[in-house]
Amino acid sequence: MELRGVKHEGKVYFSRHLPDSDWFKNIIKNQKVAVTFQGIRYSGIAEVITDEALNQKISHLKYPGEERANEKRVSVEITLYE
Repeated sequence: MELRGVKHEGKVYFSRHLPDSDWFKNIIKNQKVAVTFQGIRYSGIAEVITDEALNQKISHLKYPGEERANEKRVSVEITLYE
């Protein structure tokens, strides 16, 4: 599965409208992740974002100029091991 992610301040973020997807549930259970971002495979640690201002920033980076950037979303921050 390919998810649309964004890089911001050295970390990668993925978001979802609702926290009901398998990948989101799996991150809650096991924070150690492997992701492919911009064609490169990384390992890292994922954390669910609770800061609403950061969630909104990620939505606007992910969907620039789109109406859905204003929707409330849940986001995951991934600290990459490079």
